[in-house]
Amino acid sequence: MNFTEQAFYFGQPQQQLLGVLAAPAQASDTGVIVVVGGPQYRVGSHRQFVLLARTLAASGYPVLRFDFAGMGDSAGGLQDFQDTAPAIGAALDALQQHQPTVKNFVLWGLCDGASAALLYAQSTHDARLAGLCLLNPWVRSATTLARTQLKHYYRQRLTEKEFWLKLLHARVGVKSLLHALNNFKLLFKRTSPRSPASFQDKMALAWQDFPGALLLVLSGQDLVAKEFLDVTQRDSAWSKAWVHPRLRYAHLPQANHTFSSHEARQTVAHLTLDWLHHQVAGRAPLGEPSPNPSPSNISPSLKPPLYVTGHPCTP
Repeated sequence: MNFTEQAFYFGQPQQQLLGVLAAPAQASDTGVIVVVGGPQYRVGSHRQFVLLARTLAASGYPVLRFDFAGMGDSAGGLQDFQDTAPAIGAALDALQQHQPTVKNFVLWGLCDGASAALLYAQSTHDARLAGLCLLNPWVRSATTLARTQLKHYYRQRLTEKEFWLKLLHARVGVKSLLHALNNFKLLFKRTSPRSPASFQDKMALAWQDFPGALLLVLSGQDLVAKEFLDVTQRDSAWSKAWVHPRLRYAHLPQANHTFSSHEARQTVAHLTLDWLHHQVAGRAPLGEPSPNPSPSNISPSLKPPLYVTGHPCTP
């Protein structure tokens, strides 16, 4: 291997966080922080974060993955993703301390790890950030979940013969029917305007104002990804999302939320590596962004092999 792995603690004395650094023998000036999402720790579902870090480090990019407070081997109590900015800032400092050649940083996050990365950018305006890699970002609310379930689950069920046979023979659970009816009520219920301080609006503001490169990766077999698409198409706060001048968008039709298959994990790793090399470290000129989040509108430069068209973060 042309890199080494080192475990160490960092952060405040009363809340030490455990990190693992994959350090290349010849390091790039761009480093990557893996921001863990959901009830996970530094390894990730299906060892994804380990494999990703090693792939990037083998190509010269130092990668730090770490446990948030209360998870894995880190001290302290559990934190909500909206409160993780200090920990992310401490991780950037730790990576810079262990790899002094690193001047630019990328935050790589899945699910509410992606949300936490955007919230960190919005709250700190950290000039060291050169890029954000966001996979299936979490924008969940009761209304968006109801709309997404009705659109992508119940509508499909209504077209299935099996559903109607079960309904005819009273084998469709009362709980399921009540859940669907509740979703309808949520959509048509008059609600108060959302607070401008909501985490979703903060994410949108961070996305809009971020001067660095953005990579968005969405899974085709994931309700969270579909919910994100729906929000960015309907919500005025996200109206400029798809015209960000440095956005690259990749859609993986067969991938699930945590990219559990070998093929999906490999694709994500290669997408990340190519994006780092050309859009972050290399500062290559960008083409036209994808104006619409649908596979048919992805520009030819984004097609294979580099760009392709409970809490869901549990392994």
